[in-house]
Amino acid sequence: MADPITSRSRRGVSASAAQAVRGRALPRWHYLVAAFAGAANTLSFAPTPHGGWLELAIFAFFFAWLTRSTGWKSAALTGGAFGFGNFVSGVWWLYVSMHFYGGMSAPLAGAAVVLFSLYLAIYPAFAAALWSLCAGHARNGAADDRTPFSPTWHGALAFASAWAIGEWLRGTVFTGFPWLASGYAQVDGPFAGFAPVAGVYGVGWVLALVAALIVQALMQLAALRQASGTAAGVGGNIGNPAQGGQANGKPSGVRAALPGLIALALIAAGLLLPLAQWTVPANAPLTVRLLQGNVKQEMKFEESGMRAAIDMYQQMITSKPADLIVTPETAIPVFIQQLPAPFASAVRRFSDSTGSAILFGALGGTVTPEGQLIDYTNSLFGVTPGSRDVYRYDKHHLVPFGEFVPWGFRWFVNLMNIPLGDFFRGAPVQKPFMVHNQPVSVDICYEDIFGEEIARSIRESETPAGVLVNSTNLAWFGDTIALDQHLQIARMRSLETGRPMLRATNTGMTAAIDANGKVLGRLKPFTIGSLDVTVQGTSGRTPYVTSGNNTVLAVSLLLLAFGFAFGPGITRRRKTP
Repeated sequence: MADPITSRSRRGVSASAAQAVRGRALPRWHYLVAAFAGAANTLSFAPTPHGGWLELAIFAFFFAWLTRSTGWKSAALTGGAFGFGNFVSGVWWLYVSMHFYGGMSAPLAGAAVVLFSLYLAIYPAFAAALWSLCAGHARNGAADDRTPFSPTWHGALAFASAWAIGEWLRGTVFTGFPWLASGYAQVDGPFAGFAPVAGVYGVGWVLALVAALIVQALMQLAALRQASGTAAGVGGNIGNPAQGGQANGKPSGVRAALPGLIALALIAAGLLLPLAQWTVPANAPLTVRLLQGNVKQEMKFEESGMRAAIDMYQQMITSKPADLIVTPETAIPVFIQQLPAPFASAVRRFSDSTGSAILFGALGGTVTPEGQLIDYTNSLFGVTPGSRDVYRYDKHHLVPFGEFVPWGFRWFVNLMNIPLGDFFRGAPVQKPFMVHNQPVSVDICYEDIFGEEIARSIRESETPAGVLVNSTNLAWFGDTIALDQHLQIARMRSLETGRPMLRATNTGMTAAIDANGKVLGRLKPFTIGSLDVTVQGTSGRTPYVTSGNNTVLAVSLLLLAFGFAFGPGITRRRKTP
């Protein structure tokens, strides 16, 4: 393969001129444009249909804009501006939970969202800086060239790898917050087929690579056209590599076409991969009822509201049999030891008489010998017909500020009027809930945004689950895009694992998703009702379930190490006199 790296020494640019380019500061509007592009990227996510195509276009623009940077610092600022625009417009619904339900003043809640978005923007800033360091800045032309960086194979691979590493870090550091990971927008996009292979971060890796290859092809094509015009005016320069006619013995047209063809091949692969069957149907289909009570958040923990919610869910559970009936998170807002006897006996009788298995959300705890409740848990409890044993799942991945208080932030929690401060964590891998002969893996609230943990629960379980269940309460965030975004995230989990996902929510989106990520049915948000569906469980492992995020991390780190050691920046420094 021809060497794609263009060094200043080969282009005849002196060290002093190169230093002048490096020192040129980008105008402020450059970063404003990056922030607006990030905000526009929010439109790629749900509820926008087929937003993955829009995201590809925005990422191509972002990479092209990033190539205007003149060093790792300006690259970091560009990536940070893009990330800030994306996050402040994409997770603004946190304001609703803090202000309307948490009682925090509007200015403080708004400031908290801005500060949190600035924190999240650190990760795309880091990715952009890492890309700059590992891809190098191989400029074309003279020192005053307005295009300081020429996209190369090093640059494209480094961009994809740095972006994936940045998103993985954002989903891991300080318990992680992978919301708005770029791969989620691809659920209905061209790269959804890569989800069962490499997970959401792998999908983001392919997205970033294709975007960079498109930019590389377009810039090579533009350079070819410019060189052709120059060659027509100065015949003696035809075939001179310095004028762009050929480079290292290869026609520049090939160099322009090759990245474009690879980008098209990756798009085609993403569209065709869903035809591959990674899992197979297993056990008999289940009839399922998913309950949505639409209990107002401000009433949920008031005594009158608690009694009304328990009575309502007792009636909803016992109104109609099904193989599996699921309530939302903390639908029964009391400790299991304080469960009202009428509810407990009614549910038990109904389960035994109809053969229905029931999962309901409540609070768990441990009773000390002195009769005190300790080690509170956010839990799901299961009742199966003919059995006196009660299944229990305790939430493992807790929500900062909602279910535990990070060190040093007690003052922040005290600014809000939200009950239930510190919870006890459940084990990372817990036994599945058996519905007839179908093992069901359950999780609570935003646990389903951590794909690696879902994959691990399947991979390390003695009885791998064939159906996934998420029980959640998004009433904290009102009628916002958070509901649609969470449903999109759940669909990604189905794609990654090759298993259906069932969602029972308080206010929405209550939905059933098949093993291919398609929504089988959903309830209208902010209504009371039940969703009756039939789902087919599956067995087998997708490549992602087998290896988790290890594949994309290993590939990314290897490519970044190679780029840093042998990339254009190193070559340039060695050749600069």
